[in-house]
Amino acid sequence: MNVRQSGIGMTSQRTRARMVERLRAEGIKDEVVLEVMGSIPRHIFVDEALASRAYEDTALPIGFGQTISSPYIVARMTELMLAGEPKLNKVLEIGTGCGYQAAVLAKLCTEVYSIERIAPLLEKARAHLRELKITNVKFKHSDGSLGLPVVGPFDGILMAAAATRIMPALKEQLAVGGRLIMPVGSSDQYLYLIERTAKGFNEVKCEQVRFVPLLPGLG
Repeated sequence: MNVRQSGIGMTSQRTRARMVERLRAEGIKDEVVLEVMGSIPRHIFVDEALASRAYEDTALPIGFGQTISSPYIVARMTELMLAGEPKLNKVLEIGTGCGYQAAVLAKLCTEVYSIERIAPLLEKARAHLRELKITNVKFKHSDGSLGLPVVGPFDGILMAAAATRIMPALKEQLAVGGRLIMPVGSSDQYLYLIERTAKGFNEVKCEQVRFVPLLPGLG
């Protein structure tokens, strides 16, 4: 039995269940998000040497100076974007990384578009989602700071790298009622929620976070 298929031996389900209980204790309230987090084998998205740590509440390296976000951050950003809705139609992820956040979004959205600037990471993410038979994610090798205006507007945009400011171009790619979730800052970073309304935009500063910086161009 392949360890990456079996879920770190026979303890996979118990390990995921403990992760979900920890997320619930840490304040994640959306039970739909928690159910999805518990259904996805997070360990396949990291190197086998780190598989035993995959369900810890910490970011882990995935190569090229990038990380897989901690389970809490993935759950929190997803919960903020959904805002209680059971499912969104079309969303954009900026910073595919290993593909774990895209896999979570794929269970909660009809269409997911995911942008990654580092080509080898994008190929790994594609392979991971193929392994899970997830087919509603479209990947693009591109500069994430530009968004994907030819596909928008989006019901949600989630950015997995820290920008120095809230970018107007991304706000304009939101549909009315859509939400942009992104970390902002350099030494001190905070998660921001930007919602588009019929009258404009509402911005809410949420908790302090730590992300790799958003870089322009292709890697």
